[in-house]
Amino acid sequence: MADTEPDAVPEHAVIVGAVPDQPARVLKEAARYARLFAAPLIVAHVDVTRFVTYEDPDGYVHSAPIDIDIAAGEAQLRVVTDAAETTLGAIAGLEWSIVQLVGDPALAIKQLAERSQARLIVVGTRRRGLGESIREFFTGSVAARLAHRQSRPVLVVPLEEPAADDESLWPEG
Repeated sequence: MADTEPDAVPEHAVIVGAVPDQPARVLKEAARYARLFAAPLIVAHVDVTRFVTYEDPDGYVHSAPIDIDIAAGEAQLRVVTDAAETTLGAIAGLEWSIVQLVGDPALAIKQLAERSQARLIVVGTRRRGLGESIREFFTGSVAARLAHRQSRPVLVVPLEEPAADDESLWPEG
């Protein structure tokens, strides 16, 4: 893992959105493209339990918790860090770093991509399930929101076997 200054962002990076318990396939695909582009890889975890309160002119982001217990976001970052070290640590010649963002995942990743002038953004698809389907019905998926709200290419990596053509994506209740 590359050590960077807290506010330093590698230029022209490949950015991968990472969440706990995400299949290693997403990190591996991001690493593959980073190596193809000879670009650094930024593993970005977004703590959705915190939100941005304001940003200093120098880029430092001040945040506040939605819930007083901020340990959840810290625990998730540890899981993502462990997964990244396991998956990416053995890839020779790959420069990578981890950054934790806060707030809305699509907006946070978009802002990081702008700061880096990213070459590519990599995200995984969502897992199928009722809770995610309802939330995404109202907010849209992170991948779709990224694709519609910024100009960089977005690679969406399937997490599971794709749904069959005749399979309903909405659970029947």
